[in-house]
Amino acid sequence: MDDNTFHPGQLVMVDIPGQSLDADTAAFLRDHKIRAVCLFRKNLGSEQEIRQLTADLRAAMGEKALIGIDQEGGSVIRALSVPQAPAAMALGAIDDEATAEAIGAAVARGLRYLGINWNFAPVLDINNNPANPVIGERSFGEDAERVTRLAAAWMRGSLREGVACCVKHFPGHGDTHVDSHHALPTVDKTLEALEALELKPFRALAGIAPAMMTAHIVYPQIDPDHPATLSKAILGELLRDSIGYQGVVITDALMMKAVFDRFGYARASVLALQAGADMPLAQGSKEEQQVVLDAITGGLADGSLSMQALLTARRRLDTLAEAYPLIQAEYAAEQRAADDALMHATWAKALCALDGAEAPALSQPLRVITQASVISDGVSEAGLPVERVRALFAGFADVELLQLPSLPNMKAGEVPRDGRLNVLVSNQRKRYGEAAAEAAIDLHLAIWNPFQVLDLPAPAVISWGYADGAMAALRAWLEGRAEAKAQAPVTLK
Repeated sequence: MDDNTFHPGQLVMVDIPGQSLDADTAAFLRDHKIRAVCLFRKNLGSEQEIRQLTADLRAAMGEKALIGIDQEGGSVIRALSVPQAPAAMALGAIDDEATAEAIGAAVARGLRYLGINWNFAPVLDINNNPANPVIGERSFGEDAERVTRLAAAWMRGSLREGVACCVKHFPGHGDTHVDSHHALPTVDKTLEALEALELKPFRALAGIAPAMMTAHIVYPQIDPDHPATLSKAILGELLRDSIGYQGVVITDALMMKAVFDRFGYARASVLALQAGADMPLAQGSKEEQQVVLDAITGGLADGSLSMQALLTARRRLDTLAEAYPLIQAEYAAEQRAADDALMHATWAKALCALDGAEAPALSQPLRVITQASVISDGVSEAGLPVERVRALFAGFADVELLQLPSLPNMKAGEVPRDGRLNVLVSNQRKRYGEAAAEAAIDLHLAIWNPFQVLDLPAPAVISWGYADGAMAALRAWLEGRAEAKAQAPVTLK
């Protein structure tokens, strides 16, 4: 990537198969001068395998390469072997900037050790819609000022440790009730309404965020024909011109149904670049990735894309890669242990009890209700498996485990009322159906989606996630060794 000739691949991020770089993929990256690769769980083996993979990727893509990952914290953690960060909403419940900055720095240290220089975090979405199926605890809260303060602090930590941040999802994914991975959401708000809430963090942090990811959402009062990712009115006039943002703009994945089903890879990649994005995120097979490369070449040939604009995009990406070079830093054992302790302590401090929730006596016979299995939805990791749910109650004398096929469809008759204390451990994200409110639940442990507490009339404890630190803290609370004093950063009444 050292020559001055423009190559479409210099603007494109792809994904790759497997946990090692095969010869065909390496050749594809080299031949097309691909700039960036996004790693997913499917790519992550042992730590040494990850480090070998990132070293091989750098060799194939060059010194101005970018390797990205979604390492937000909470349920969105791709690399599980490094210390697991609390969800943004856990940090919102603590509401301490120093803690948020320390967490951002610790996340970055783990990523630099693995050889990753770009993290698609933090989330700037303001979760003001309890029905939101995809953001929830990934947001710092429902208040723009809190989201802005804590996200800024998180970014300071990450950037100081040498990992680029990418705030998301512009201009705001917090007030949706549709997941853009599966359909095209609409937010029917005026620009004035967005400026009053959703846009506040993006405006406030535009000067320090080195990169920004777009939202696959239609805002019909601004642009009725295009989702934000493909909208000149939103990326060009609003983000570039009105806000004055000069950092890197990357699309959310073009393979997501919100864009792919309506526009397809080729048209979407050209529209995104025309709108003001710098980098299409083109997951898929090599053939699908080739479609994006060919579309950019075709856009230059037919004049629908401007060479000057594409060179500006390349310059922005060069600047990002030069500021956050792709290296594998050392991770001293003492620092790693300190980071892990920080994560655990922060998870514990974020525990939140509602409606007078109290830990049961260790001698109290319990019935623990949970979902039999929860697979990954492609965004969040798989839900807590039953064996780890059981481990939460290892200190209790008499525990019966009731595994239901679907907690959202739970009905009153599925949960006996026979003298045992019924403890629901919600290891899945979806809100409950109306029938669940009639179930005989005595204690609700909402370990994923905090808004589930709105569906059940039972005392509850919220952990904001189910990483090791969260579950250690919750077990300590259940056994009477810890308190749950944090205040929810969203309305849960």
